[in-house]
Amino acid sequence: MDAPPGATGLLPKSLDLTGDATVLICHPHQDHWGLINELPARWEVMTGVASAKLIGITARFAQQPLDRELSTWSSRRSFSRGAFQVRPYLTDHSGFDAYMLLIEVDGRRILYSGDFRNHGRKGNLVDRLIAAPPEDVDVLIIEGTNLGTNKPTESEDELEARFVDLARRTAGRVFVTWSGQNIDRTVTLYRAASKSGRTLAVDLYTAEVLDALREHLSAPYLGIDKLKVVLTRNLVAYYKRLGREDWLAKMAQVGFGAADLERDNYIAMIRRGNLHRDYLAKGVVPTAEDAYSFSMWSGYLKDQTEMLDWFRSAGSTIKHIHTSGHASPATLRAFAAAISAKAVIPVHGSNWNTEQDGFGSIIRLGDAETFTI
Repeated sequence: MDAPPGATGLLPKSLDLTGDATVLICHPHQDHWGLINELPARWEVMTGVASAKLIGITARFAQQPLDRELSTWSSRRSFSRGAFQVRPYLTDHSGFDAYMLLIEVDGRRILYSGDFRNHGRKGNLVDRLIAAPPEDVDVLIIEGTNLGTNKPTESEDELEARFVDLARRTAGRVFVTWSGQNIDRTVTLYRAASKSGRTLAVDLYTAEVLDALREHLSAPYLGIDKLKVVLTRNLVAYYKRLGREDWLAKMAQVGFGAADLERDNYIAMIRRGNLHRDYLAKGVVPTAEDAYSFSMWSGYLKDQTEMLDWFRSAGSTIKHIHTSGHASPATLRAFAAAISAKAVIPVHGSNWNTEQDGFGSIIRLGDAETFTI
């Protein structure tokens, strides 16, 4: 993800590219799929149906379209590739359409947790799996992003209540920064807007995401009450460069200009960069009656200095309302205990050296190191 655009040769040297393979992508966050175009063209790449749509949107928007069609699976429907049988389990994560993967081969069972949590809007899926886990798992490959941290793990329902309270206490507008692909957060903000008598205003990119997921979401969707699309100069120009005049014509029917954000009844998306500058160009500036919430990981705040200063200088109320996209340490341990695998291989975490208690028999593997079950 830190490589410059157009960089190549990024795959690890330990990856054998000579044979045939199928690559499984557990969810649509770019740190899990960003090197797809580096893979041999003959390799199949699989993911969930909605995940494939989101990956395609991100790739096109970044002007790095995929070089292949993605195959897809359905939750809890097993499929086979060679000697391997795979059963995907839809799970809860800030990345929409995320999955755990149960893989069986030669009488052995491997469960890959992917990235997960149980405090989002699909948290019951994880709770049900803990209550009735797959049996006889030989190896659990589990993420540990939040081990050894105190990152917030409030539920999305609790965040919704906080946003409702902020909206009701704020006389002016409520501006919020969040990821357009964090569907749980978009749902949270839409529900908060509805409950507080406001309208949620999203940008063109977030609107495209919602439109692609129409068959996967009950709400919000384009055209529904209390949801509007704000059309801003730079994003309109960017979509024109992408050849998406059809999309812009469709959005012109439901969108409005940034100048309309002068009204006080909006919860409005804002992001640093072009969206911020486009608001300024249309005279949309914060006041002491407005509020601002950064609804992403606090580690990203270092890049938000200009935005924060903009609201601080106006005397706006500022709140950090966010919850982690990953499981709490307690949930990670409860999940590992429920699976009760013969061996646990940790991934995706920086504190495994000091946080191994409660996980069973941990096997630490280095890059390119093999482990035989």
